[in-house]
Amino acid sequence: MKQVNLLPADTFIVVNNTILKDDDRLLLTMLYQPIIGGLPINLYFTLWSFLDKRELVSLEWTHHHLMSSIRIDLENLMQSREKLEAIGLLKTYVKKGSVNSYVYELYSPLSPYDFFSNPILNSVLYNNVGKIEYERISTYYKIPKINLNEYEDITQIFTDVFTPVTDLPIETLASDIKRLNYRSLELISKIDVNEILSKIPEEMLNPGSVTNEMKEFIYKLSFIYNLDDYNTSELIKNSINEQRRIDKDLLQKNCQNYFRFENNGKLPVLAYKNQPEYLRTKSQGTSKRDKMIYTFETTSPSDFLAGRNNVGSLTKNDKDILSYLLIELNLKPGVVNVLIDYVLKINSNKLIKSFIEVIAIQWKRSNVETVEEAMLLAEKEYKNRTTTKTKVRNYNKKEEEVPDWFNKEIEVKVPSAESRKKLEEILNEYK
Repeated sequence: MKQVNLLPADTFIVVNNTILKDDDRLLLTMLYQPIIGGLPINLYFTLWSFLDKRELVSLEWTHHHLMSSIRIDLENLMQSREKLEAIGLLKTYVKKGSVNSYVYELYSPLSPYDFFSNPILNSVLYNNVGKIEYERISTYYKIPKINLNEYEDITQIFTDVFTPVTDLPIETLASDIKRLNYRSLELISKIDVNEILSKIPEEMLNPGSVTNEMKEFIYKLSFIYNLDDYNTSELIKNSINEQRRIDKDLLQKNCQNYFRFENNGKLPVLAYKNQPEYLRTKSQGTSKRDKMIYTFETTSPSDFLAGRNNVGSLTKNDKDILSYLLIELNLKPGVVNVLIDYVLKINSNKLIKSFIEVIAIQWKRSNVETVEEAMLLAEKEYKNRTTTKTKVRNYNKKEEEVPDWFNKEIEVKVPSAESRKKLEEILNEYK
């Protein structure tokens, strides 16, 4: 992850790399805000407001001024900026110096059609707002259908109206002209689409029918539904129509059904993959503890747990636990890594949801967000746990009160001849 520590004194300018329209404000509020939250959208609008009258470029400002404008601290500012970058609305450049200088490029939100056609954004919006609100939003952007069966199309084409001219215009580079500009979601996928498609027989799928757009669509589906090569291949095979082409809608539906089946009816949502940069340790030492902190902060919980399993993969129970910690409790990834490591150590390498849930809720209530905070809390709990166990052990070791005769030699006295004679006389009376 390319990252530079941001300071309030660092400067920035805003550059408009697209054509911003008033309609975009509603689109950002209705479609993007439920996914990334209100603060990032507020940051986008504020950067937009800094542009000049022609909406091309802003003056130079400090980040302290930006923080004051929207009443936000530096950590939330960095997190909001990262979300805008990740979802394709912003691109950031930096020139390092005694005071770092940033350039923020604004990009347009996707059109409603492109947004709802994107399996990642569409799925997450649905899951975040729920079925009723999703249907209300999608209905707002639907084109009204009018029955044109009784109408005749009399639209003129270009050559019906215009004729060619001989005067050539002054040469202008089209690349210099303002136009709508979008950033696509940049993903690093675990699957290899070309390898998957090469293994599907040609009598089943026409390889020439798979466009680059379809491959990109498959990559997005594999990301949002967490598919591997095998699952993706099987889902593609089940989504091929009679023309030996992949049915896009059917493929998305099959992926959604598969994910729901594997996750108890839940739909996918987005969470931070690694510990957010603004919550990481600023200085990196070389001690064992420093190296452990670095591992917790730079490793995703799924990779960390897979490594602890010594098999490089996760069980369904593991996935359910990670989903609960990252999505439902919204714990930070680095904190989840510490929690997993701690529970495995104190619970004989067993990861039981009911056991980890008790500790996780306590950490959530304590508002633990950084790896160092989590490690200190884990160490404190471990000491309390060890002290309690020692007291119990010492209590169980207390010597029990035992009779005087216990574990002692008893002296055996042999009776005299006279005593034996008297005893015999007594016994003879009962014969």
